[in-house]
Amino acid sequence: MPGNGDPHGPENGTGPVIELRSLTKRYGGTVGIERLDVSVAAGEVFGLLGPNGAGKTTTLRCLVGLLSPSDGQVRVLGLDPVADHRRLAPSIGYLPGELRLYPELTGQQTLDLLAALQGAPVPRQRELCDRLTLSRADLARPVGEYSRGMKQKLGLVQSLQHQPPVVVLDEPSEGLDPLVQETFYELLAEETAAGRTVLLSSHVLPEVQRTCGRVAIVRHGRLVTVRSVAELRQARARRVRLLFADGRGARPLGAAERWSPRWDGSRVELLVPPDEVVPAVRTLLAELPVADLTVEEAGLDEAFLDLYRANDDQLPTDGQPPTDGRPSTDGRPPTEEPRPDTEEGP
Repeated sequence: MPGNGDPHGPENGTGPVIELRSLTKRYGGTVGIERLDVSVAAGEVFGLLGPNGAGKTTTLRCLVGLLSPSDGQVRVLGLDPVADHRRLAPSIGYLPGELRLYPELTGQQTLDLLAALQGAPVPRQRELCDRLTLSRADLARPVGEYSRGMKQKLGLVQSLQHQPPVVVLDEPSEGLDPLVQETFYELLAEETAAGRTVLLSSHVLPEVQRTCGRVAIVRHGRLVTVRSVAELRQARARRVRLLFADGRGARPLGAAERWSPRWDGSRVELLVPPDEVVPAVRTLLAELPVADLTVEEAGLDEAFLDLYRANDDQLPTDGQPPTDGRPSTDGRPPTEEPRPDTEEGP
């Protein structure tokens, strides 16, 4: 699609596809997001991670041109999502976190209406409906009769049906059953294999760990960090679990006591730094009657919580509703993210 004439823009093969520079959005005295700096390259699945109320939805609405920033700059494919909204719309697929549809329209009428608003042909519509198990009979029914999961599937179809180079998804797996979630993950992999860029927000850690290469972690509207998922996991201690053959239960572990042993009968669990795992295991096997041993790779959830705890005293609430800082690991939101729908749009 045409760009803004920037010789270094993404339309000329260089530069980020999505770029947020000091993005700030305020709602009166409340901060939605403040001084957010994020760049996303072509072909990435990039995660915006944080509990509900962290500012994820505000960021995505600025990204797709539904909100005007209070300060800072947003660029998608080198264009301003507000000033260049009409030019940019056919190149973005967007699934909002709260999908509101006309209940009297059928599923097919809904897809056709949204395709017309996107202003682009929809070569993948039938394929996506088939893969997400939306039958022709389903599409002939009014959306008002749909379950939550069916509405979410319809939202995914409309966000991908026109093969946009940029896909923005707000809590995309909400309401999907496990089998459909697997199909969704397959679709994400296909998008990046085709060189398209995906930015998704989520508070479901296993989903982010599975789908994203890098994540920006936000809290109370502020950026905590931008890191690769692999880096976050690598920095975490490994869980070393030992089962002792003599049945004696808890006992002194010598130097291993510094790794916070947790006993359960004859089993003990240790949190060992990555670079100390091999010598630690060798020592334990040589000195103790170990009957079984497992070493578990760290998950993203502990890294997430550690980062939040480390930044807790440095990130003011700025008027945001309080949260416990803990994302959901089962898909259930701990709190509802504020939805400032009364604010002026573009």
